[in-house]
Amino acid sequence: MSPDIRIEHDALGDVEVPAHRLWGAQTQRSLVFFDIGRERFRWTRPVVRALGLVKRAAALANHDLGELDAERARLIGLAAEEVIAGTLDDEFPLVVFQTGSGTQSNMNANEVIANRANQLAGQPPGTKRPVHPNDHVNMGQSSNDAFPAVMHVAAAEEITRRLAPAVSALHATLTTKARAFDDVVMIGRTHLQDATPITLGQVIDGWVAQIDAGWNAIVHAREGLYEIPLGGTAVGTGLNAHPEFGARATAHLRDLTSLAFRPAANLVAALSAHDAMAAASAALRLLAGALMKMANDVRLYASGPRAGLGELRLPENEPGSSIMPGKVNPTQSEALTMVAVQVHGNDHAVAFANSQGHFQLNVYKPVILHNVLESIELLADACCSFDAHCARGLEPDRARIEAHVRESLMLVTALTPHIGYERAAAMARAAHEQGLTLREAALASGDVTAEQFDAWVRPEQMTHPRG
Repeated sequence: MSPDIRIEHDALGDVEVPAHRLWGAQTQRSLVFFDIGRERFRWTRPVVRALGLVKRAAALANHDLGELDAERARLIGLAAEEVIAGTLDDEFPLVVFQTGSGTQSNMNANEVIANRANQLAGQPPGTKRPVHPNDHVNMGQSSNDAFPAVMHVAAAEEITRRLAPAVSALHATLTTKARAFDDVVMIGRTHLQDATPITLGQVIDGWVAQIDAGWNAIVHAREGLYEIPLGGTAVGTGLNAHPEFGARATAHLRDLTSLAFRPAANLVAALSAHDAMAAASAALRLLAGALMKMANDVRLYASGPRAGLGELRLPENEPGSSIMPGKVNPTQSEALTMVAVQVHGNDHAVAFANSQGHFQLNVYKPVILHNVLESIELLADACCSFDAHCARGLEPDRARIEAHVRESLMLVTALTPHIGYERAAAMARAAHEQGLTLREAALASGDVTAEQFDAWVRPEQMTHPRG
């Protein structure tokens, strides 16, 4: 046998494993039987970190309860810490499209941690002594409860550590812009047609409010992710686990992550469906919708700039055309809207996968986790990019905005309380048909004097209720 190969054994027999690798037989079988999207769908750092955290917490709990001796618990803890830190990431080669329970990835973690623990004890990989991947690293667990715990830990951590700062930074930028532009009176638009005046500050405040609503939905959904189903084992009954294992392991996860993890209220439900992940995905979609609305508004306000609205000036980051010299496009808006489209698609996949639980196990766990994490990561990156390369440099074209306000016929709405809807409507229609300004049409009608028009039609006074 080649010195580059070692023989590992599982329930189905012997398996050849690369001698320099820490994974074992079941991971190697998965590499052979699930060569699906290998370059595109390998597990990311958050998943590997979560696997390490769950195994570390499990070992600590089992030691607390007298199920695992101190030396094995120490070795497993050291190896799990390396997994958490990322030094063993190359030992996690598996893809999303594997068994729907995540068994191969759970065993990948068990094997790597056991082999590394045995190395630390002076034994070569594959000996399964003194630490066995199933008997010790997986003690008190099934893939059916360990992998859902990984799903919740990875998603909750990414929302907290990656998405929250990105959304917060964009929120702060937009809030500052709203205050800075609160005096910029512009024409509101409904049905893509001119409407009554609004300030640019109010427009941006509207974006901020939608982002707030999306983020608040995510925060609410994260509460569901804090429920950890450890202790449920195979079908939610807790077979082969110490009665206190789930609570103890969850408490250690709380300490390891500083997140408010708690035992799941119903372990059967936690294994057979992933409603908390589906709720998180739906909340991410809500935020994506808010960001898409904002990005579309920005590029429409910036359209032209000469033959469109041209009311906003965007940072000029890169040439916009390979054929039209001098063209600059709203590319940050385009990127953000494409991310929003992808998040909507991811959410459809998650919702459908979550609906497919049968009896005591949903077997779409890896694809649910992948799509939720991709949505989190894309939204975080897109918020950071839009903030840095668009929102911070956003400026109004005040002259263009003022010209549009002067030319708008919807200022006639300010006359309605004074002359009535019918006469105001006739005045606006005459201005439109005869190519007059609203002021010219008003004076020509004889219904309003110049002094009355100037006193009543004041755009800045039309951006709030009558005083």
